[in-house]
Amino acid sequence: MEAQEDVRNTACGHKRKQVFIYGNYKNYYGYRIDQNQREDPRLAVMKKGWFEGKDCLDIGCNQGLITIEIAKKFFCRSILGIDIDADGSNYSKHKVSQASDGETFHIQHDASSLSEGTLFERVTFRKENFVGSMDKCSEKYDTILCLSVTKWIHLNWGDDGLITMFVKIWRLLRPGGILLLEPQPWSSYKKNRLVSETARVNYNEITLHPGEFRDILLDKVGFRSAEPWVAHFNTRVPSLHQHHQHPFDKSKTDNVEEIGSLTVGDHLKFDIDKSHMDWLTNA
Repeated sequence: MEAQEDVRNTACGHKRKQVFIYGNYKNYYGYRIDQNQREDPRLAVMKKGWFEGKDCLDIGCNQGLITIEIAKKFFCRSILGIDIDADGSNYSKHKVSQASDGETFHIQHDASSLSEGTLFERVTFRKENFVGSMDKCSEKYDTILCLSVTKWIHLNWGDDGLITMFVKIWRLLRPGGILLLEPQPWSSYKKNRLVSETARVNYNEITLHPGEFRDILLDKVGFRSAEPWVAHFNTRVPSLHQHHQHPFDKSKTDNVEEIGSLTVGDHLKFDIDKSHMDWLTNA
């Protein structure tokens, strides 16, 4: 979720620019998807097995379009999209209502059962500050998505907020669950460090850079393994791209490829291992 400025009228009748400090700008999908494309390019590299018949969570879902498409394309049992912005959440509910009108589809729950339900029954949205709601860990998920969110967590809540998010994700996943992570590169932090005073202060105090996220999640949080999944973006039309063998090598500037005006970092899939508890018990 890259920050973008909007224009609104002030009480005096003058127009002022609005800065989206959480990255939840209104034309997010216009940035991600070319007008000639039919879907978000990230969907092309996602696998059905990550979602079919599973309970899923989409953190920082913005307007929820990719959340809805995952439910439609991959037949998840349920998917919850959460976002800190109430406007985005309300828009999402409206879109899923439109998309589900008269539509039914089959969901594979397990090897022996098959049920039918509407999209409206499978997709839900709510307004939530994921970092600030650490007590809400009763729900469990098979797959959690965190797409272009880490930078905004980092700039608004610093290293502590980032670790809080990673630990909470781990706790919310069922054994054998997966995290699909799309971290933004460090170079993009600099571009957005002045969206607020909080972001400016946190930017100067951050010690955990995106190139270290993989090791933190594997060595500290307790995920079992990591593998890349990636969409390659050119200036307008995304396509598939073979990534580096070692996705987080800091000597390669976080393995970020600068193409035109867009910046692409690594996309990683993490598998959970519930055996690493020592670090988490003190988190």
